Amino acid sequence: MADRLPPLEIMRRLIGFPTISRDTNLPLIDWVEEYLAGHGIPAHRYLKPDEPKAALFAHVGPWEEGAIVLSGHTDVVPVDGQPWDTDPFEVTEKDGKYFGRGTCDMKGFDALAIWALVEAQYAGAKRPLQLALSFDEEIGCTGAPPMIEAMQPVLPKGAAVIVGEPSMMQAVSGHKGGTGFDTHVQGFEVHSSLLDRGVNAIMYGAKLIDWANDINAANRDAEPGALAQAFDPPYTTAHVGMIQGGTAHNITAKDCRFAMDFRVVPGEDKALWERQYREKVAEVEAMMQAVVPETQIVVTPRFDVPALAPEAEGTAEALVRRLTGDNASHVVSYGTEAGQFQEAGYSAVICGPGDIAQAHQPNEFITKVQFEAGHTFMQRLVTTLQG
Repeated sequence: MADRLPPLEIMRRLIGFPTISRDTNLPLIDWVEEYLAGHGIPAHRYLKPDEPKAALFAHVGPWEEGAIVLSGHTDVVPVDGQPWDTDPFEVTEKDGKYFGRGTCDMKGFDALAIWALVEAQYAGAKRPLQLALSFDEEIGCTGAPPMIEAMQPVLPKGAAVIVGEPSMMQAVSGHKGGTGFDTHVQGFEVHSSLLDRGVNAIMYGAKLIDWANDINAANRDAEPGALAQAFDPPYTTAHVGMIQGGTAHNITAKDCRFAMDFRVVPGEDKALWERQYREKVAEVEAMMQAVVPETQIVVTPRFDVPALAPEAEGTAEALVRRLTGDNASHVVSYGTEAGQFQEAGYSAVICGPGDIAQAHQPNEFITKVQFEAGHTFMQRLVTTLQG
């Protein structure tokens, strides 16, 4: 029989795997699968086609529907260029905090969920508990949908999903949806002294980016809808965070590339924002082609994450409120895999240790107080499953 590791030791093991989204997560998945097997828990994998990545899911307790599902992602964001004071892939305890990439987002929760699954196995849970660990969450939540689909014929359908993104152990019942589009503006190069004969891809791309500014201003000034009022900001936003293009200062840019992303409040149709963006793209493209016909703008969908809509008397939310004592209403503007579980027919809520403000930062940390609060939550959950 394998040793039953405490949550902190499990987190140390998970942090030790540098599962940056661009790289494999298979060594971590191998370890989790072996650890669970050592405690008599069979795990199942969904393998990503053409890439060395996998999701993992498992079930303990009665082989019946109605499980509580503990959901986390295994990938983390890069540390490149960040001024870390410690090794990001080793848990360092200092000043009442655990430092390391993923301690907050979200291997701290993953460790607690793995611990809870093993404890529920030994406690002889009378209600089933499931674990679901995904990949590629940090690059658009693209790993959860195929994992959720793969779970359906293998495990009994769960009833309530707790997605452990950092929420300071509050019950978060809603978040914005997201959709994004890679945009490639293909212009025509000439010497910049002959500007009118070329098509400067950067300058035409700027028209699309400025359109995003106009959209944000208009949405900010409009009266927010009933569901939007709880969010900060209480409206859908358009955003461009990176841009590439150009060859030299005295040449009209042949290429300009950027991603246009939308964070959409619940109740609004993401497809409407895509349609409006494509209409603006067509307008700008026509202006380009009036100068040089062979120019164009290519728009490629990059990600699509559904919103998490607050549920009336939601099973998952009610469970988390019982375990935490949190009766306030909370929503967040960042996206998670909770909306994808909800879209697949699960009741879903967000509740995890740590502060989202620490996610993706250099010297990322989770406080010992929050990690211990997460441990207490899992202990209460295991006790609940025994009743």
